[in-house]
Amino acid sequence: MTQANEEAFETVIEAHLLASGYVSVDRSGFDRERAIFPDVVLDFIRATQPKEWARLEALHGQNTGEQILTDLCKWMDANGALATLRHGFKCYGRTLHVAFFKAAHELNPELEARYAANRLGLTRQLHFSPRSEQSVDVSLSLNGIPFATLELKNPLTGQTVEEARRQYKHDRDPREPIFEFKRRTLVHFAVDTEAVLMATRLAGAATHFLPFNKGWDGGAGNPPDPAGRTYRTAYLWEEVLQRDSVLDLLARFIHLQTEEIRDDQGRKVKKETMIFPRYHQLQAVRMLVDAARRDGVGHNYLVEHSAGSGKSNTIGWLAHRLASLHDAASQRVFDSVIVVTDRVVLDQQLQDTIYQFEHKRGVVQQIDERSRQLAEALENAVPIIITTLQKFPFVSGQLLKLAEKRGETSTGTLPTRRCAVIIDEAHSSIGGEHLPTDLKEVLGGEGLRQEAERRAEDEGRDDIEALYRGLARRGRQANLSFFAFTPRPSTGPSPSSAATASRPTATPCARPSRSSSSSTC
Repeated sequence: MTQANEEAFETVIEAHLLASGYVSVDRSGFDRERAIFPDVVLDFIRATQPKEWARLEALHGQNTGEQILTDLCKWMDANGALATLRHGFKCYGRTLHVAFFKAAHELNPELEARYAANRLGLTRQLHFSPRSEQSVDVSLSLNGIPFATLELKNPLTGQTVEEARRQYKHDRDPREPIFEFKRRTLVHFAVDTEAVLMATRLAGAATHFLPFNKGWDGGAGNPPDPAGRTYRTAYLWEEVLQRDSVLDLLARFIHLQTEEIRDDQGRKVKKETMIFPRYHQLQAVRMLVDAARRDGVGHNYLVEHSAGSGKSNTIGWLAHRLASLHDAASQRVFDSVIVVTDRVVLDQQLQDTIYQFEHKRGVVQQIDERSRQLAEALENAVPIIITTLQKFPFVSGQLLKLAEKRGETSTGTLPTRRCAVIIDEAHSSIGGEHLPTDLKEVLGGEGLRQEAERRAEDEGRDDIEALYRGLARRGRQANLSFFAFTPRPSTGPSPSSAATASRPTATPCARPSRSSSSSTC
């Protein structure tokens, strides 16, 4: 690629991002050893946390800034940049924050002001190495901490995204401070005008890239630009890297997955993977959440999501987002989110994913024992409950036992609460007719039972239990929303790069039809 062509591509991306909330950060202000922009970091802390700054300044005087930077970098080296951005760091007993993220509701003007103070920076041709003058085409930072890099290529000059991939694998030393896994940058994009690849860990020749494409015509790649331009990848900087989108990704999507594996000698070792959502995962979660916020509780959605394309993480992200979802009036939409699955491995992964976002006890509970555990979780309205469908037929009896133990009378029915139910493998036996009926009976609560009693009285019937089950089986209940995941049907040869879930087969997460119980994602 000629330098002019590369600069032109950079200019297109830069112009759009600077016009939509980013600021240009001069590369001369980059500390190559620490891999941060020190002045930007200190300006943000001083402006948003003046009381903490004043207390530290009383201790350290003119060395305050240097002490803060030293403690910040030590904290990121030990705990990672992602955890530091989300939760802050300690400096002489004070917690300082290097970012503020959007609250689930808009009831606190101070939080809104702090969110608005975030400074998303763009730096072109950043010379990142303390040992050489190598540069990366585009670096993105949040309040002085770099979180993403982009290498750009143009197929018209004979260089494609594959050349950018090669550059990351062979010309970028993962030991450079800016590239050290989890300590600084979190994601790296190889980009040309036709396709995007991403990696979250540089490891030389072993670096693993995943496609970050929208999918096209049932396969891999990207559709033509809807505006008729000569590049198909504008969604990356016009949508994904937009200010609010990036802050949302850093706050609630990207996560460090930790698992135990066995090495070649059979020893247990800890494996860490930085998970950045693929485009189809990001699209699915955001569309479903937007639909639930707009339409409220009482609607059903079908999500066609291929196996092997990150469905477990998509379910985890969706559960987390629905549990904290507030409507336009800042009212919580759901009291509980119930994830229904038969896969034990998925249960553990969901717990790990959601815990990383919340770091609070009691937010998520896995029902891995008897149905009494499920009854207690439902009765206490635990925000996220992970269970198997087979436990629901026994919940009513357990509710009676729990009430008896407390010395109370009970009908074995829950109070009517607003619930989101996420069902994995909706096409399998988990979707059998009798089991969803039991689930809907339990979650329908007192409202469903009262409706059965009303109908029995109006119709002069005494078979209330039959009416109760009939209502649960046939009707869409106003207090329940179902989000069912099923594999995307195959329509031909399997496309490369697991792109089958990247483009929905119908209008995704559209407003549910009032004449139908589901819409298709």
